[in-house]
Amino acid sequence: MVEHKDALDAVFHALADPTRRAILQRLSAGACSVGELAAPFEISLAAASKHIKVLEGAGLLRRAVQGRTHLCSLDVGPMHAGLEWLRHYEQFWNRSLDALEAALRAENPPPKRRSKK
Repeated sequence: MVEHKDALDAVFHALADPTRRAILQRLSAGACSVGELAAPFEISLAAASKHIKVLEGAGLLRRAVQGRTHLCSLDVGPMHAGLEWLRHYEQFWNRSLDALEAALRAENPPPKRRSKK
């Protein structure tokens, strides 16, 4: 398994997989067991456990052991770093697209309306 030194790398790695995103979506409704998380997918409990470990390693999932049951819950805190990273590029693209729009408008000004006399 690939280890991620940087927390942001770990978050993006965890979110890159559709099964892990679906697990997080399920956890947004509340805590559930590993078996409950694995049930909607055609994967073994061992495969589900690997996905859960990746999410746990990224800090997106917390696991509590109650007897033989492992209850998982969502922790959205680490997503904030990813959101901030994306916001930086959102601002970059917004500025770039605004400049492009201004340049296009300068090249092709809207037609002047004729006044009725």
